Amino acid sequence: MRPKRGNVLVALAAVMLFSFSCFCISRLTQTSNQLINCRNHILEFKEKMLLLKNKTERNRQELIKALSKIKYEMTQRKNTSVNLVEKKVNTLVSFALGISTVNRGNQSYLSQTLNSVVSRMSPSEEKDSVVIVSVADRNEDYLKYVVDMITKRFKRQLKSGSLEVISIPAFFYPNILPLTQSTEDSGKLESWRIKQVLDFCFLMLYAQPKAMYYLQLEDDIIAKKMYFTKITDFVHNGTSNNWFYIEFSILGFIGKLFKSEDLTDFVRFFLMFYKDKPIDLLLGDIFQVKMCDPGETPEKCAERNKHIRIRYKPSLFQHVGIQSSFPGREQYSKDIYY
Repeated sequence: MRPKRGNVLVALAAVMLFSFSCFCISRLTQTSNQLINCRNHILEFKEKMLLLKNKTERNRQELIKALSKIKYEMTQRKNTSVNLVEKKVNTLVSFALGISTVNRGNQSYLSQTLNSVVSRMSPSEEKDSVVIVSVADRNEDYLKYVVDMITKRFKRQLKSGSLEVISIPAFFYPNILPLTQSTEDSGKLESWRIKQVLDFCFLMLYAQPKAMYYLQLEDDIIAKKMYFTKITDFVHNGTSNNWFYIEFSILGFIGKLFKSEDLTDFVRFFLMFYKDKPIDLLLGDIFQVKMCDPGETPEKCAERNKHIRIRYKPSLFQHVGIQSSFPGREQYSKDIYY
């Protein structure tokens, strides 16, 4: 009996040992698989971050290449005025004023906007600035209309170099903006918003080497009398140089003043998220990222940094357009501080 019991115990111990060994091997295999999966997830995350970084840099390079190509084409077409009109500014001026314009169908506010912006400068202020009109529209008829209108009404400014007209070519968009073919209004609106961010980025990079400061305007606004004098006095005398940007209008992206040396950082940020939000919302986001401490509430950050994100009152620019640049939409937004 004892030998049989001994054999049974040995057999039972062997089974248990085998089972335990299998369990340990299984756990080890699971642990190994988890480690492999974890490593793969880390590598995948690292790869995605690298792709995002490379994509942002590629987008920036696309913009720079587009600018270089445009400047080359301008040089080749110096004696023609059908497609582009540009007068070179030989010396660095204080302010570049950027206006992006698109076709609004039967309605156009550009002539009124330019007349307001240009006529309310003194001769010395005109010499110390350049107004850049960027035609961000593939419609050749609209481009011709803008060129003809500016050539007739602002001939002196074109000749002096205080006014330039550029056109963003079609080749700029395909690699960066895969426009959807959706017929839904939401899809069209999203594509319009994405293109608008890219239009502003292009204009910012073009204007950057021309002036010390860059003022963003739109093609359906009017300026207050002596607006330029007030901006100059405020920048030079009314505030320290430690500012992020200055708002001369509370609406959207209108009347935002930047230091030209900072435009590259702004453009890089906009190109990272140009598909996610309109550009005026991205402007608030970059402030949060660059200027707010981790864990700090937006209210506390805004209070602490009012001296670097400055709002000038009363506003110097008013939105007057009703027909939106988005086809078929009307807008009635007004700056209550104007």
